[in-house]
Amino acid sequence: MRTLLKMVGDRGYDFSAVLAEAGLDFDPLDESAPGYRSEVSAMQYSRVYQHVLSLLQDKTFGVTGSDLVAPGAFRMMCYCVISCENLGQAIRRTSEFYRTFFDEKSQLYTNFSEQFARVGYRTMDRTSRPQVDVADAYGLSVWHRFFGWLCGRPIELQRVDFTGEPPDKPEKYEALFRCPIYFNQSMDLLYFDSECLVWPIVHTQYSLEAFLRTAPYQLLLMDNDPDSNNLSAQVKAMIGHDFSEGFPGFEVISSALNMSAPTLRRRLKREGTTFQQLKDHARCEAAKLCLNRRDLSINEVALQLGFTDPSAFHRSFKKWTGQTPGQFRAELRRD
Repeated sequence: MRTLLKMVGDRGYDFSAVLAEAGLDFDPLDESAPGYRSEVSAMQYSRVYQHVLSLLQDKTFGVTGSDLVAPGAFRMMCYCVISCENLGQAIRRTSEFYRTFFDEKSQLYTNFSEQFARVGYRTMDRTSRPQVDVADAYGLSVWHRFFGWLCGRPIELQRVDFTGEPPDKPEKYEALFRCPIYFNQSMDLLYFDSECLVWPIVHTQYSLEAFLRTAPYQLLLMDNDPDSNNLSAQVKAMIGHDFSEGFPGFEVISSALNMSAPTLRRRLKREGTTFQQLKDHARCEAAKLCLNRRDLSINEVALQLGFTDPSAFHRSFKKWTGQTPGQFRAELRRD
């Protein structure tokens, strides 16, 4: 958050409007400011991010080495990779995209061996900041989470390399990536097992639209613990958060996972859930997300979630949360 706002301020913009739109009533850059908090919600962070990118006309979600690149770059790259069959193909296509359109420091380096897949940046300018900082970690972390999102499951990292000197609190980086961290290396790289490269891409253009509409919200909420890797998590990822055009069908999802509908139903039951329960949970999370938007009325939220009858939305939301949509929204505004 502080890095984003500093980026805006360094370019001469007044970020007070950005904070107001995100529902923040304090200055995150001033620890002595009234009401200062060291943490904000994922939704508030995503709102700030979206506004900052709009101001700077940079749609890469901050995952390249360049200060500014062409608007819509990350979005267009996503459309290029969403039709890939597996993770390895998607990473190669991502690398080709940035190699084709951007300078060397923005290009994504990839190297696949029999044991490890390596992804990251070959050229990092350390003249102004020799020590690794949060921007370096954020850049690699977003790629790590994005590749996991494509497959609908977390990718276990074996190690992470940084070209810079160790930061003041290196343990925070180990906690973020859940693996050993090495500093003063030749490149900034993620390492993971090459067997992950054959994992199928489980998302479609439909779920990609939902992802891009709220990014990086879904990446921030992702459970990045490989121990939680299960089928229900993949199905939830494919259902997404945008239901204005309906739900992806059960057959569509089972086909994307390369299994029959009865097999998918049986395996979900083994994990203690059903497709309907996963849909309800996804719809509930999407409803909370929409109710946090000040520009949408409750009836408009109902339409966003695919309810043609607002009263049906009220009944469903109360069943899911024990509160009416109005009560939930009022509680949000009191926080």
